[in-house]
Amino acid sequence: MSFFFRMASRLRPSTPEEVVRSIKDSFLALHTRTHAKALEEVEKNISSLRLLISGDGEVEPNQEQVLQITLEICNEDVISLFVQNLPSLGWTVRKDLVHCWCILLRQKVDERYCCVQYIENHMELLDFLVGCYKNLDIALNCGHMLRECIKYPTLAKYILESGSFELFFEYVELPNFDIASDALNTFKDLLTKHETVVAEFLASHYDQFFELYSRLLSSTNYVTRRQAMKFLSEFLLEAPNSQIMKRYIVEVRFLNIMINLLKDSSKNIRICAFHVFKVFVANPNKPRCIIEALLDNRRELLKLLHNLPTSKGDDELEEEKDLIIQQIQKLA
Repeated sequence: MSFFFRMASRLRPSTPEEVVRSIKDSFLALHTRTHAKALEEVEKNISSLRLLISGDGEVEPNQEQVLQITLEICNEDVISLFVQNLPSLGWTVRKDLVHCWCILLRQKVDERYCCVQYIENHMELLDFLVGCYKNLDIALNCGHMLRECIKYPTLAKYILESGSFELFFEYVELPNFDIASDALNTFKDLLTKHETVVAEFLASHYDQFFELYSRLLSSTNYVTRRQAMKFLSEFLLEAPNSQIMKRYIVEVRFLNIMINLLKDSSKNIRICAFHVFKVFVANPNKPRCIIEALLDNRRELLKLLHNLPTSKGDDELEEEKDLIIQQIQKLA
């Protein structure tokens, strides 16, 4: 055991109950004592908590003690204090808190994730974390905490079905590149981590979701447009989303979006758009409205496809392109 860890264990409370009580008292004191002094106490406590539940690099943590601390943190409502006071904390303590948050959520006590269960009973904490993307100072910390929550289907389901989810369509277009990228990563996790949850959500919110998503595809922001198109091409073509894809490719409004994106100035966007567009064309059960839209735009589409940029040696894309050109030519 390192010298500093021994010293910490002598100076800080020793039992799980005392550790958690000290953490709770220091957080509550943020609003009742001199802020600087209270903040210093919080920093010491969170630093000690990190050592106790993750070790110091030389000695592994005592797992039984970690589980006891986890239970106490839930019983004493410290999880709520972590979230609600995040905007008041400094950079270093936020980093330590996020580290602790990820470890605590993974702790299983008597076959249950007690911290996850606590959040299930306090879902407003998830709304708070989503809303924190608007706070430049803590946005990335909250994003990390949210992605840890999203690993659990009940928490992901709540976010998807809450009013907070629509905020992500704004966040991915924020002017701060790092925050927008982080929000996009959280958005992707929400739509890819749990197949059944996502399928149920899209089945019941199909029109609302794709109306909002279409705005991203038509965004004037190049990065937003490219990322949205890339994710859509990957998402729709995955096997678990086949039913959503079948529904998507029979709607003219979405075909028209893909046609517009085939004209984009970006090579990458055009190629991603092609991978979705080809499914509209290859669909053996195309409705009449899709056939008519393809016929109306046939001359322009053939020109766009002939000029579609392909990388040298990408024989598969060349073959797909030729096949789609032939199918459009045969339309009657």
